[in-house]
Amino acid sequence: GVSHVLTLVLQELSLLCKRDVNGVGTLYDLLRSRWLQALLKIYECLQHYLGRRPAPVTLQARALNREVIELLREAPPSGEIKELRRLLRSPHLKAALLSAHDTVAQKDFEPTLPPLPDNIPENEEAMRIVCLVKNNQPLGATIKRHEITGDITVARVIHGGLADRSGLLYAGDKLVEVNGVPVEGLEPEQVINIL
Repeated sequence: GVSHVLTLVLQELSLLCKRDVNGVGTLYDLLRSRWLQALLKIYECLQHYLGRRPAPVTLQARALNREVIELLREAPPSGEIKELRRLLRSPHLKAALLSAHDTVAQKDFEPTLPPLPDNIPENEEAMRIVCLVKNNQPLGATIKRHEITGDITVARVIHGGLADRSGLLYAGDKLVEVNGVPVEGLEPEQVINIL
């Protein structure tokens, strides 16, 4: 990975350091620094995780549990099999653990965007659909009515607020719809109440 390449570069640089080539000593020290080594290790771990993102083996753990209990019923009786059947039939395992597993395994955690409106004007340069999920925190943007067009626009984006951190809203953006409600003809105060 990246650490191996860095080791090879350091070996080459150490040869150049001995020959006293300008700036090579500084570069060598930089590449040997603990913080860079740690960052590269973190990068490799993240790349490894992204390469093998966890996925459930089955979406129906409760059904699989029932099948295993039936198979164990047909197996020759022993203390271990009785214990395993008792564990697999326990309400804690069935109701809590397996039910939670199936719920999470079947859920799609990717954000879903609403469908594009049918009446998008042909002459528009570009339209973006922005989906911001806000809890109790403010949006971090102000809106106003454009003096000439009458459109509701983003007046400013407050530094550090939700809108700023998302990077999705900019001053001057025209609002067409908020939470599925068209804003044309509404007053800025009415739009704020929808937000």
